[in-house]
Amino acid sequence: MRAAVNELSGRCTRLSAVIVKRKPVSTEAAAKHAADVALAEQFDDLLAQARSAEDALRTAQASGASLADLHKLGKHLDDALTAVMRAAFAAERAEIGPRGYDDRIYRRKAMATPPVRAWTMEAQRLLTLRESHRLTGIARLPRTPAV
Repeated sequence: MRAAVNELSGRCTRLSAVIVKRKPVSTEAAAKHAADVALAEQFDDLLAQARSAEDALRTAQASGASLADLHKLGKHLDDALTAVMRAAFAAERAEIGPRGYDDRIYRRKAMATPPVRAWTMEAQRLLTLRESHRLTGIARLPRTPAV
């Protein structure tokens, strides 16, 4: 038995009841996506700031700067690495799209695409760099005794 075809729409009438429209993107997801896109656009500038902060720290280390200066520069590099890492994770979410905030299956499938994987690798690399810097790169200041 052949399914009847609606001449106006060209669809099978039996399947039209089964085919469901895709759920529209929520306004909350659209707002989060717009915020992530705006943060992702700043990635290159934030990466340049992190590089300059690292150069300043390495220059101060080579010139034998004081512990207070090294601590201040180390904290500045930590802040810069945190900002660029957040931008990379935002770029990953922006690459997935607004449906990824509401639909976990869509997000999971999108995570396997090459552009999203590239952002994931970059964000993970920056996260590792920041954590490594936090463990070994920030000069510790000597404690002052309480009076």
